[in-house]
Amino acid sequence: MNQKNKLSSAIMNFLHRQGFVIVSTLDAEKRIHCSAKGIAGIEKEGKIYLIDLYLARTFENLRRDPTVTITAVDEHLFTGYTLKGKAQIVAQEKIAGHIVKSWEEKVVKRVSTRVIKNIRKDTQGTHHPEAQFAHPKYLIVMDVEEVIDLTPAHLKKPFKEK
Repeated sequence: MNQKNKLSSAIMNFLHRQGFVIVSTLDAEKRIHCSAKGIAGIEKEGKIYLIDLYLARTFENLRRDPTVTITAVDEHLFTGYTLKGKAQIVAQEKIAGHIVKSWEEKVVKRVSTRVIKNIRKDTQGTHHPEAQFAHPKYLIVMDVEEVIDLTPAHLKKPFKEK
């Protein structure tokens, strides 16, 4: 990734706020396959670490073809990004401890947020799917090659990176 394509703090902050992103890969027939994945880490230089809890289609697709995109949108703000790049698979036993810790912290935060929302709404919701997540099966390390801003042009605010 060249210098001009580094991830801005605005993009990094946007991605960190997302509960999940849509990861798109190509299957054996070059058809698009999409799945939801959680971000475990982001580096300004353009690396994104995605946790996958299953060894299924995304895994098989990436073994054949490392082409990957990540898409995240915020419906309320009417903004989002698609990041295009290449991915590497990191085996479960080789996932760095700080990445797993970061993922676990995000899961705890998601469960806590859901509980707080239920309390505020005075509901008796006990459905917390995040609490039943499996241990990560492998890590997807994406090298971002291109960033596409999905915000409609007329809604973009001039932004200066600090």
